[in-house]
Amino acid sequence: MRLHKEGRSTLIIVGMVLIVSNALLYYNVTCVNVTQIVSIVFSAFLFSLFLNFFRNPKRTSNASANDVIAPADGEIVVIEKVVEDEYFNDERLQLSIFMSPFDVHVNRNPISGIISYFKYHPGKYLMAFNPKSSTENEKTSIVIKSENGLEVLMRQIAGFLARRIVCYVKESDTVQQGEDYGFIKFGSRIDLLLPVNTKINVELKEKVRGGETVIAELSN
Repeated sequence: MRLHKEGRSTLIIVGMVLIVSNALLYYNVTCVNVTQIVSIVFSAFLFSLFLNFFRNPKRTSNASANDVIAPADGEIVVIEKVVEDEYFNDERLQLSIFMSPFDVHVNRNPISGIISYFKYHPGKYLMAFNPKSSTENEKTSIVIKSENGLEVLMRQIAGFLARRIVCYVKESDTVQQGEDYGFIKFGSRIDLLLPVNTKINVELKEKVRGGETVIAELSN
């Protein structure tokens, strides 16, 4: 299993805590009992959950330059027209993906291009599926401008459990479709703001795979 770099320190800390806890239990009990066995089984299960969360599977896609691939694993929770007032100040098509704690939390570039905008917004930690989370939660917004001049805005949105948003890109960076651009720890959401004439290839409640599922097609 390939692990994401964001999980290294967390996995070391969790592993050490579990080892020390089980060692103390072992040396303070004269013989093996049910408590020790339960503790070991629970520790192995808990550590496996952390390993699963920080996995970073390789993904490939045959998407074209105008295809928009899913920036994250998860469930489509919003497909609607909205007035976007942070960058475009006009009507856009919003497509949102909710990531549960059991999904891969690597964030990937949906298209290739240049980062034309970047901004971090401090905020609340409402449940990620709450519609208000798009405007009130902590988030990072970036805009990718394609070779054709089309722009896609993405927001990494913190959730109730997600307390750390990591974004690796900055303005003027050149990015490639499918490459990692960030990570959100422990459940969250990503909003995509697309041109209104974009063709959407997914439906509400559909599960998508980041870096692989073609969720939309841009029109020149």
